[in-house]
Amino acid sequence: MDRREAEAAIEAILFAVGDSVETDKIAQAIEQDKETTKKIICHMMEKYREEDRGIQIMELEDSYQLCTKSELYEYLIRVAKQPRRPVLTDVVMETLSIIAYKQPITRLEIEKIRGVKCDHAVNKLIEYNLVKELGRLDAPGRPLLFGTTEEFLRHFGMHSLEELPEMNPVQIEDFKAEAEEEIQMKLDV
Repeated sequence: MDRREAEAAIEAILFAVGDSVETDKIAQAIEQDKETTKKIICHMMEKYREEDRGIQIMELEDSYQLCTKSELYEYLIRVAKQPRRPVLTDVVMETLSIIAYKQPITRLEIEKIRGVKCDHAVNKLIEYNLVKELGRLDAPGRPLLFGTTEEFLRHFGMHSLEELPEMNPVQIEDFKAEAEEEIQMKLDV
């Protein structure tokens, strides 16, 4: 199989599947090793960028997905009512940030950090497919553990969780101080 055939096969696979496909599965389908497959896909990604195409291949950890460029989203919604972008309020974003940095994490742990109930925010994040249940904690009551999804990576344009920005230690201390002040004000009332 030459490079053009391999690229056509990869494009067909990614288009037909719609979701992300693991590199190993693509390599197996085109009868190439994993490194060669990655090189071919990287070449395709660069070609799509150079040609300023309406689609792109996104790398999501050890898998790839064919998707529309985010800057062309407005044209999609002119044609179809769906897909619609999730509305991420401050509360939902705050909850998502906690989950992203602390995963796997339980609702109770999120609520301890935020200082308020988080049921609605977690349910919205699950509905938007940005967060999923990862299993249960081996503790009394067996609480659910939550973590981010591939959709989270796609939504924020990341390849992996390692790309999350590092938290500024000074900011963390400021946040802690603000939270303690809020708690104290609630107790004083």
